[in-house]
Amino acid sequence: MTFSRAHVWSVAHAEAPEVVTSSWIDAELADTYDRCGIRPGLLAEVAGINERRWWPEELTFDQAASAAGRVALANAEIAANEVDLLISTSVCKHHLEPSVACAVHHQLGLGPTAMNFDLGNACLGFVNAMSIAAMAIESGQARTVLIVDGEGSRQTQLATIARLQQPTTTALDVFDQFASLTLGSGAAAMVMGGPRQGAHRYLGGITRAATVHHELCVGDLEQMRTDTAGLLSGGLELARSAFDDALDLGWSWTDCDRYVMHQVSAVHTSKLCELLGVDQALVPLTYPSFGNMGPAAVPYTLSTISGEISDGERVLLMGIGSGLNCSAAELCW
Repeated sequence: MTFSRAHVWSVAHAEAPEVVTSSWIDAELADTYDRCGIRPGLLAEVAGINERRWWPEELTFDQAASAAGRVALANAEIAANEVDLLISTSVCKHHLEPSVACAVHHQLGLGPTAMNFDLGNACLGFVNAMSIAAMAIESGQARTVLIVDGEGSRQTQLATIARLQQPTTTALDVFDQFASLTLGSGAAAMVMGGPRQGAHRYLGGITRAATVHHELCVGDLEQMRTDTAGLLSGGLELARSAFDDALDLGWSWTDCDRYVMHQVSAVHTSKLCELLGVDQALVPLTYPSFGNMGPAAVPYTLSTISGEISDGERVLLMGIGSGLNCSAAELCW
């Protein structure tokens, strides 16, 4: 997919306020670890996640997404009634219907002509929404698109800890649900539109699927069970294939200035950089302090470094999501 008119006008994030350390989780599971013969400290020492964030218990996912959306609109100097299309990509939802987008649309005071809907694709939802936004802008169906995402790990992690504290828990249970403990809370938003002063070109990218692996990671708000080794192996294989296809199609992604990757863990990041020949010094990290924020991770990380990126720098957004799907997209700052 290539685009000529689509631009990023702003990107923003909202930080969840409550810090939850991996050492606290280790302490909560100390008896289970001891009984199952598991060494404490794996979250920090192996996954590289020292902390993650939680939203206040009363705050909803749509409220988190709306908070980031307000900042993105302000940064883009766009009024709410100027938004033509709103896409919510939150994995976390309090109910099946109505959509999260409806609540965000209402909270932000968007106009009645603003089409709004949810787009779900695990950790790739936000990157996919950028492609859909670009299609709408390119075709003239939308002038201004707002993409939002709000994720929270409090409920999942409290339920997982309580479940793993049961005397019947085995080491296999711990490792099957280990990925749940790496999750984090956060929100991100982006405004996209046509060419204008100070905007950043969205050039397009590539998406590839390996849905034979769709059962490797399955989750809801109560638990997430993951074949960690299988997910890593399948994801790396798909990423290599997608990257090679992109190079064959003419994308020059071996010499980008920044690589904003989906934030999973230290293992995933180092393995992916090694596989693709990416200098890890060019990869900004948020997972050590914020964990895996799902689809919010890529835009959240981009937002945290947006003030450091110089005009003309090439930024590659990359992600692998449960399913499996892999996407990459290039921005010219």
